[in-house]
Amino acid sequence: MSNSIYSMLGLCMKSGNLLSGEFQCEKAVKARKAKLVIIAKDASYNTKKLFKDKCSYRKIPFYEFGTKEELGRAIGKSPRSSLAVMDENFSAQLIKMFDSCKL
Repeated sequence: MSNSIYSMLGLCMKSGNLLSGEFQCEKAVKARKAKLVIIAKDASYNTKKLFKDKCSYRKIPFYEFGTKEELGRAIGKSPRSSLAVMDENFSAQLIKMFDSCKL
């Protein structure tokens, strides 16, 4: 199941509906434009807490998934600790995938 999640993230990136990197993701969350936030499991405690707090306050779904290396590889970039999905349909599909594989 995780391979299909990485494939979906790559597709989301190619369609222009994915932001990566802490600064861009935080900006999207603050503007309430992010529909889903994904943080690498090996991200720092401060990064996890920052996004968990901001997302829960704004009621944006938040998941910890994969490693920085895996997330970066999935979207064709260097290691990334945070991703923000900007499209409602992509986020709904990813949430179903996350929930079905019981992270």
